[in-house]
Amino acid sequence: MSAPPSQTFNHLSPLPAHPLAARSLAAVWHPCTQMARAAVVPPLPMARGEGPWLFDVEGRRYFDANSSWWVNLFGHSDPGIHQAIKDQLDRLPHVMLAGCTHEPAVTLAEKLSVLTQGALGHTFFASDGASAVEIALKMSFHSWKNRGQPQKKEFICLRNGYHGETIGALAVTDVAIFRDAYEPLLMQAHWVTSPDSRQAGSEVRALADLRQTLNHRQGHVAAVILEPLVQCAAGMVMHSPDYLRGVRALCDEFEVHLIADEIAVGCGRTGTFFAWEQTHQAGENKRWPDFITLSKGISGGTLPLSLVLSTETVFQSFWSDEVARGFLHSHSYTGNPLACAAANAVLDRFAQADVVAQNQVQAQHLANALGPLVQDARVQHWRQRGMVVAFDVTGQHERFAERFHLAARQHELLIRPIGQTVYVMPPYLIDADIAQFLFEGLTATLNEVVHD
Repeated sequence: MSAPPSQTFNHLSPLPAHPLAARSLAAVWHPCTQMARAAVVPPLPMARGEGPWLFDVEGRRYFDANSSWWVNLFGHSDPGIHQAIKDQLDRLPHVMLAGCTHEPAVTLAEKLSVLTQGALGHTFFASDGASAVEIALKMSFHSWKNRGQPQKKEFICLRNGYHGETIGALAVTDVAIFRDAYEPLLMQAHWVTSPDSRQAGSEVRALADLRQTLNHRQGHVAAVILEPLVQCAAGMVMHSPDYLRGVRALCDEFEVHLIADEIAVGCGRTGTFFAWEQTHQAGENKRWPDFITLSKGISGGTLPLSLVLSTETVFQSFWSDEVARGFLHSHSYTGNPLACAAANAVLDRFAQADVVAQNQVQAQHLANALGPLVQDARVQHWRQRGMVVAFDVTGQHERFAERFHLAARQHELLIRPIGQTVYVMPPYLIDADIAQFLFEGLTATLNEVVHD
């Protein structure tokens, strides 16, 4: 597990580009990237993945500490998921889901309904997280319209929340770097205080602000949308289940939908399959959101897939002989059998291997190994929710994230900080040795990039 010797680098000087990286820069428009900057820090050309490791074209390995944008639950090239895709490929690679159906989609929808105890018994399929958010927003508005309340067309979102970068999803996203350029194109949402476990009393203030906004816009709000437990793109900002219970109660009181965006935090990341499950208390009726969106980990980092789960009440509001009252959203690959087969394999793994219980053990390995960082004077606000660990490094150079990323490569870590927040969201393959490796790599990187 030992890392290679640290190498000095100058983040202002262009790095040499491998021929594949040079070709990529000439032909590929990379996501979430200022391409002028990519010419200085070329993309790292990868050749293969195995378990939690990625290998570049020159054979160097990197621990995938961010699960390749949070999608890779069980590591790369997982045999079980791959076999499910291969088996489905030989039977039915694709068929349109309008007017047809197939076993993988039906089975997946049934399994997801069971995971919510039937509370969200209807699954609509899409391709990516932003699309799922768009669908939930449209469903919420259209549901109210079908029920004779077309004036309920406004949305309430949390400050610093992130829900995607398509026009509709961006309208409920509050991350300036993504939103500001497209502000003239966006519908106007209502922003309320974001809860933040780093600030005492923030959840009380956030609920009070939400109540005030719901009261002010009473009768006009379709839904509240939020990321349960962790606002990921905000810098892994965390809050408690108590806050979520408060939001659910306010949505009930003011008769608005609640959309739980679990695209990043679902599929076991926070300690339960759905982050929302942590709001459930013994002896109480389990209250679910009206919608849950899932993507990223649901297909185990193999094929694009997203889902919107909705309640019977929402579903019934579209039930009519009038075509225009139906939910007519679609795309050509909706419910692709290969992607659904991968998702079914993921859910089978959760059921058969008790992944949630295993993750609790793995989360403890992370806590034990990374815990000493709490005492590091350079580290602030060390926090953890399940398999998500984060800390802040404040007062750094504006290119801190880039410098940290580059230095971490020299210690066999592939990691992308968000601003001045360093986080790990690794595949579910953590033992004590790997957790210690992460600690050593993070510490070595801090030593190289951040000085007391």
